[in-house]
Amino acid sequence: MFRPEQMSRVSVTGSKRVMDEVIETVHDLRLLHVTDYGDDWEGFTPGDPIEGADDAAQKLVTVRALESTLGVTEEDAGAGTQLVTEDALDEQLAEVREEVNELDDERSDLRDELRGVEENIEAMEPFVRLGIDLDLLRGYDTLSVQVGEGDADTVREALAASDIDDYDVFANDGVVAVAARADAGDLSDVLVNADFTAYEVPDGEGDPEEYLSEQRHRKQQLEAKLTTVEDQLENLRLDYGSFLLAAEETLSIQVNKLEAPLSFATTANAFIAEGWIPSDRYPELTSALSDAVGDHVEISELERASYDEHGHVEEHEPVPGGSGHESLEADQDDGASPGASDEGGDEEAVADGGTTVTMGDDSPPVVQDNPGAAKPFEALTEVINRPKYTELDPTFIFFLTFPAFFGFMIGDLGYGILYMAIGYWMIKSFDSDIIKSLGGVGLWSGAFTAVFGVLYGEIFGLHQLGEIVWGGNPPIHKGLQPHYVYYAYAWLLVSVIVGVLHMVVGRVFDFVNNLDHGVTEAFLESGSWIILTVGVWYWVFTTTAMGPKPNFIWSVFGTVGATNPATGEAIEHVALPLGFTGFSSIPIGPISLQALLILVGLGLVVYAEGGIGLIESITQAFGHVISYTRIAAVLLAKAGMALVVNLLVFGATLHEGEFHFIWFMAEAPNPEHVVFAGLVNGEGGVALALGWIAGILVLVLGHLLVLVLGITSAGLQAVRLEYVEFFGKFYEGGGDAYLPFGQEREYTSG
Repeated sequence: MFRPEQMSRVSVTGSKRVMDEVIETVHDLRLLHVTDYGDDWEGFTPGDPIEGADDAAQKLVTVRALESTLGVTEEDAGAGTQLVTEDALDEQLAEVREEVNELDDERSDLRDELRGVEENIEAMEPFVRLGIDLDLLRGYDTLSVQVGEGDADTVREALAASDIDDYDVFANDGVVAVAARADAGDLSDVLVNADFTAYEVPDGEGDPEEYLSEQRHRKQQLEAKLTTVEDQLENLRLDYGSFLLAAEETLSIQVNKLEAPLSFATTANAFIAEGWIPSDRYPELTSALSDAVGDHVEISELERASYDEHGHVEEHEPVPGGSGHESLEADQDDGASPGASDEGGDEEAVADGGTTVTMGDDSPPVVQDNPGAAKPFEALTEVINRPKYTELDPTFIFFLTFPAFFGFMIGDLGYGILYMAIGYWMIKSFDSDIIKSLGGVGLWSGAFTAVFGVLYGEIFGLHQLGEIVWGGNPPIHKGLQPHYVYYAYAWLLVSVIVGVLHMVVGRVFDFVNNLDHGVTEAFLESGSWIILTVGVWYWVFTTTAMGPKPNFIWSVFGTVGATNPATGEAIEHVALPLGFTGFSSIPIGPISLQALLILVGLGLVVYAEGGIGLIESITQAFGHVISYTRIAAVLLAKAGMALVVNLLVFGATLHEGEFHFIWFMAEAPNPEHVVFAGLVNGEGGVALALGWIAGILVLVLGHLLVLVLGITSAGLQAVRLEYVEFFGKFYEGGGDAYLPFGQEREYTSG
């Protein structure tokens, strides 16, 4: 649960004549996370792809290009699976490629021509507004003509102020044409000063409006042809989509198998493949390979190891019968590994015992081992990074705390049901594993929100649920109403206590992770912070130096009638009657226990981390815990928003520190106690109708806003506490994903 599945490095050594069967078997198992051979053993080289790999890879590129051209998606797979034969990959694929490429080329030509026509239309529109035949705007020997956008009067003024004497200006609907006996460059220089934007005179003759009409007609023709071609391509997608998906899967599997030897260490006659598998599945691998090729391969479990942060073997359990590759120098003339032979005379590489020598120092891939209910939260853990093989996986703690934080902050049956519905919809409507995981998180968070909602007696901010379930006396309140303000103080205190516990758990995880460096080092790096944090907050909750401490610390969890040690007065209200009125100071010689804990913890922190530890002791042992009070703050903020929405719609009175919604009251309210009359409580007629319309809009949109802000505030704040305050104490991440060789079939049968 807190550790990933134990992984074993295994070696498969055998004759090349059975390599194809080994690859086929291992691929179908989808079990071996293959280690790439780094070409660092004398006498061994990386293997070559099996014959046919290039052809299969080229066909795979072709299939994917065709899928992209046709826009094939997973929805085109159709029902069931199909068998794609080699003949189909040769003949049918060639036919599909020819049809698709021909139509795609035609579509590209039509698009290019259509783009040109559209550019012509756009370029011609100003000349239509000008109203001068196109052949009159070019082709002169002694005249320069410029057409463009500008103000005719400004153009005339610029020409009058220039050295050009012989010119004429034509203008219509904001388009200006200038003809002048001058060099084209000189005319352009003059017009620049007139804010004149020149147009290039398009090809064509005669009336520009007729030319524009012809171009528009041509555009319609091209669009019709393009639609026809796209319809034909759509038909091809419907006809061949399932075949292309199946062909891609078939070819992808073929390429994976045919290129597998690239990761092997090989000689002329032998091969060695290494990789990682979950340790408890090693017998499955040996059994399958033995059934496939008998004793023509040797399978060795090289090690079940724990690794340090650099991926080097730190210790490993003895593996009965395990062996490594001792002295891998190929001293045989044929390049086979030592001691390799079989009955047929072909030499076969074997692992013959001795010191374990492996292909690389890669650390084991990580397979997180969490209960099914916690699986969705692995996606949230991996937002930071996948846990390393050697560190504790925090996912289960994430699963226990995040939904509780979220549910406590929102605490409403109505919102909880909606969050669960959204989560269920995400799980059922999307194929993405990430979105499904987020849906699972939504389900759990919504469930906790609903549970706390029942305890608070609230549904969409209304307290009628408390009347129905608890007879008007729910076991806890949010503390928003003045009459129950002591609950708000209690939740601040609960937030701090939860923060201390959460951070101590994080430090315990850090202690376990640091045990690789020795108990003393782990105690200095992690245990010191545990002692300091507990010591500081133990002192806060003692009845010593009560002056700067809030008085509610010793009352909200006390007993009604007991004496508050800070004020000397009887306690009138308690949130939870736990009888807590502060810890007593325990003397240890000349100082108290809490002071001793603080001094010892602080001394160890400074010893372990130097002067910076003195600064961090304030920010972490005290400041980081205070960060958890945001739980209570968001609780009150979200409750306040829901209260405002309901107050605007239903109206409310405030009497003896409690809000009562007018619309639900059996009797008319006392006008002196009315806070707001409510949109739905109008005096009949048009006013009442308009009030109801406005009330429904405010009710729906307001609660939708609270629902969304619940995710963006409560959700983000809970995530922040997990990532920053909790993960920050121990978590590094950086583990490798477990990617076993093989591919699961979706569209084809084996």
